Amino acid sequence: MSSNQSSVSAWIIGVFIFCGVAAGVVILGLAAYVVGEKRAETASVFNNKKVEITGIEARNEKWGLNYPREYETWSKTAETDFKSKHLGSEVQDTLKDRPALAVFWAGYAFARDYKAPRGHFHAIRDMRETLRTGSPGVGGGKDLQMANCWTCKSPDVPRVMGEVGAAAFYKSDWSAMGEQIVNPIGCADCHDPATMSLSISRPALKEVFERAGKDVAKASDQEMRSLVCAQCHVEYYFRGEGKYLTFPWDGGDWGKGPAELEVVTAEQIEKYYDETEYYDFVNAVSKTPIIKAQHPDWELFRQGPHGRKGVSCADCHMPYVSEGGLKYSNHQLRSPLADVSSTCGTCHRDSEEALRSYVYERQDKVIEIRDRLEAELFRAHVMVKAAMDAGASDGQLAEARKLVRASQWRWDYGVASHGASFHAPLETARVLSLGLDKAMQAQLALQPLLAELGAPPVELPDISTLDKAQAWIGLDMPALRAAKAEFVETVVPQWVQSARDAGRI
Repeated sequence: MSSNQSSVSAWIIGVFIFCGVAAGVVILGLAAYVVGEKRAETASVFNNKKVEITGIEARNEKWGLNYPREYETWSKTAETDFKSKHLGSEVQDTLKDRPALAVFWAGYAFARDYKAPRGHFHAIRDMRETLRTGSPGVGGGKDLQMANCWTCKSPDVPRVMGEVGAAAFYKSDWSAMGEQIVNPIGCADCHDPATMSLSISRPALKEVFERAGKDVAKASDQEMRSLVCAQCHVEYYFRGEGKYLTFPWDGGDWGKGPAELEVVTAEQIEKYYDETEYYDFVNAVSKTPIIKAQHPDWELFRQGPHGRKGVSCADCHMPYVSEGGLKYSNHQLRSPLADVSSTCGTCHRDSEEALRSYVYERQDKVIEIRDRLEAELFRAHVMVKAAMDAGASDGQLAEARKLVRASQWRWDYGVASHGASFHAPLETARVLSLGLDKAMQAQLALQPLLAELGAPPVELPDISTLDKAQAWIGLDMPALRAAKAEFVETVVPQWVQSARDAGRI
């Protein structure tokens, strides 16, 4: 190579280096500008608040004055127009779709009314209108529930707990808090108004951490993006005469290892309940003491692939939104399938159609097991009743009832959890499959007993519709609906007016 050629090559290389450095400087400058702008806008929003919020401010619209973007997206939890292959955000009567559930819950308020969950915006209205809360004050009607049923429905709850104490709140009558609990799930449930940091507002989560020797205040920011949800989206029960709301996580692996390895299983919780001889109700058909699962969402999520990888609830249900120079979380908590590109698409490069198909495939397979379990669990309850009608003693039925209880716990644990078939498809399928096994074992235990008692062949009742199922278990649904309608028309307006007069809404 000649000296001239070498000079030209060196000159070209120099130009490339110069251009590369210049481009790098420009990019870094732009990045610094964007970061600076975001920080400036964030600081501007935080430092130029329109109202000062102190303590527990349950009125969500007050927060909206300071944080309009978040409030606007939160307001969209009122929308009920999303429809997936399975459920969505619309009102869906689960009992009507699967009447056998009324038999599983015979003797318990869930047999009256059970609808699929919808947006947080509707929490208060749905609590007032569900038949499960009864119609206190109508025709001499008494409270069917206690105030602990309000615990996860409103930021008014921590406000009242701060005034009267958690124990006093839990053991109050449900209707006694009607004029107090009036604002739907919102800002104060998850945020500290002074710093806007995520915070735990319900005592039960803090208490179960303390019993395990852990301090929830030391959780990382990423962990808090799930733990604020775990205040409510968990399994819990009402302990003792005071009906103190408690998480039954004690025992097992919880609190004994690295956070990513700590899980709470259905069997661990079942053991906790069995050792304390706890049950929520006695099934009116089979006289079996039953545990009613609430919604063990966090427990199952932690056992799925996303939970184990450190993904948080908010990562998928509250994706980030960029608006101008500001990045914030979309507070329209909803199914990730409503906006696949902003949720699944941030990590996965498959097409939206493919990503949806992966979810549906897992849901379909879990639902297949669920439906099979429901058919056999229904048969098991009816067979226990047939043995009772033939004169079987409690001692003769003890083993079958134990199996029915175990079967229904596993069924309820799998179906009561929101999104379980996607959050942890393998674990959910395992739990439901074992529930099916328990139901079949119960039938096997009952068959020789029925033969010994000379019972006629067991005939399953016609529960092809919800009306037939509820009539078979002895519910007077027209009377219950009429009383609730009167309650909503007469009692609820009094609560609302009283709350308005007191400035709570």
